[in-house]
Amino acid sequence: MRAMAAAAATAAAWAQRLAGVRGLLLDVSGVLYDGGDGGGTAIPGSVEAVARIKQSGLKLRFCTNESQKSRDKFVGLLQRLGFDISVNEITSPAPAACQILKERGLRPYLLVHDDVLPEFNEMDTSNPNCVVIADSGDSFSYQNVNKAFRVLVSLENPVLISLGEGRYYKESDGLMLDVGPYVKALEYACDIRAEVVGKPAPEFFQAALREMGLEAHETIMIGDDIVSDVGGAQRCGIRALQVRTGKFRPIARTLNRAEEEEIRTGGG
Repeated sequence: MRAMAAAAATAAAWAQRLAGVRGLLLDVSGVLYDGGDGGGTAIPGSVEAVARIKQSGLKLRFCTNESQKSRDKFVGLLQRLGFDISVNEITSPAPAACQILKERGLRPYLLVHDDVLPEFNEMDTSNPNCVVIADSGDSFSYQNVNKAFRVLVSLENPVLISLGEGRYYKESDGLMLDVGPYVKALEYACDIRAEVVGKPAPEFFQAALREMGLEAHETIMIGDDIVSDVGGAQRCGIRALQVRTGKFRPIARTLNRAEEEEIRTGGG
């Protein structure tokens, strides 16, 4: 009887938490799949979970800071893993960055992964007057990072645009450094602050809400990153849940002051 009462209480608590929800914002890396050699692997149960969400009638948007692949390649990978997903369901930083570049007449030096370069095909990259940085993987060589530094310090008003600001992410063979540490190095060297396009920036979540036609209170963000996913969403008034996959660590630790500030401000 006690077990039944506890289960009923839990169900009631979740029903209250989910009251009024009409849509989900779903992170991808570490929530649906872990990347790695051969394209990565789907997290057990994730393919079925996406299918059930779509069958439920809830609106769904895949919100990712993925910047090692173009949207077409990224969606193709997920489809091969069994996910029901299309390009027009993805909210990612590269298109938003391109819009910013066009509106402000910026010509970027692109410190990005080769596979995401097609997203910037329409951009003028001659005589750069800004730097766009993303998760470049092996392209984060000293030479390439130093070239970005030289572009920035040569400018009277340097502009550094970062596609996300994550510290690390999980692939099938372990944790990998994300773009954030390299952004911080350039910020320190050039005495500037990067403009973050992607999670945890409020504009990223607001764009996803517009694309779904929903308000913040009608939506829940599900992710594995306590700062970029959970903290960023909560700062916009969106409820958020952290999954226990991806970069989630089972050993609890106290957030330091910098992390608390990132959650409070959205990191950007």
